[in-house]
Amino acid sequence: MDAPEDSPVVRIGELSRRLGVSDHVLRAWESRYGLLRPVRSAGGFRLYSEADALRVRRMQALLARGISAAEAARAVLGEVSVTSADPGRAAGPRRAPLAAGELSGNLRDALDAFDEQAAQAVLDRLVSDLSVTAVLRDVVMPYLAEMGERWERGTVSIAQEHFASNVIRGRLAGLARDWGNGHGPRAVLACPPGELHDLALMVFGIVLSRNGWRIAYLGMSTPVEELTRTAEARRTDLVVLAATMPGTLEPLAAQLTALARRAPLVLAGAGATPHIASAAGARFLAGDPVTEAEHIEWPR
Repeated sequence: MDAPEDSPVVRIGELSRRLGVSDHVLRAWESRYGLLRPVRSAGGFRLYSEADALRVRRMQALLARGISAAEAARAVLGEVSVTSADPGRAAGPRRAPLAAGELSGNLRDALDAFDEQAAQAVLDRLVSDLSVTAVLRDVVMPYLAEMGERWERGTVSIAQEHFASNVIRGRLAGLARDWGNGHGPRAVLACPPGELHDLALMVFGIVLSRNGWRIAYLGMSTPVEELTRTAEARRTDLVVLAATMPGTLEPLAAQLTALARRAPLVLAGAGATPHIASAAGARFLAGDPVTEAEHIEWPR
């Protein structure tokens, strides 16, 4: 049974973090389907109850079974009955779920054609039907990896690469909103001097924030001395330095060693190696950004 609707507990950013659903999707579910029923605080903020959280969890469970968002919302709200044997019955035609590979292909085709509207439509569908971590792991990261391979083969132009990166960066920035708020441990994220590819690091930070961390994001081409000063000033629990280009981190060995003595340091990306990390007293992350962020432990 739902919790009383008159017991608001959190604002939408906290609800988003707890459930792993972006605030953009929560607002869409609220406005399109009436799935969430917030009340206003004395200060005018929208507050959400445990009943709202329960409905979102039910929505996620139905989406995971391939049920369309509209149909799932109707089922959660009690307008139709959905069973495991016949999840689409009485709800009319439902949108067939697309495989992540197909969606990645649609996204690639739209971005290659400089068709931002089509690319945004694919991204809209993704964030409406899937969890944020699923979108990042199964679509965004494979697309970025493929883009890098095509760049090396010379089958994608500079203009196409820049256009695609900027469209994806805009979406990631939206997901990263308010990632510095909260009460969890602090992480400072940056790329070393000369490193201009930071989208994977943004993905890492988004997932880390959804697991309760507060993010201070310095981004591309950050001098190590600035990174060190920031880490010390903010009493940082974790510093993550990501490099995609080989040879970027070797000249910084002494600075990295000094940084690792001041705060727990993680090195990641294709430009990092276990040897470099070990020599600096840092931890090396070899996996994909989503999985690695999900497994970073809170400091004790």
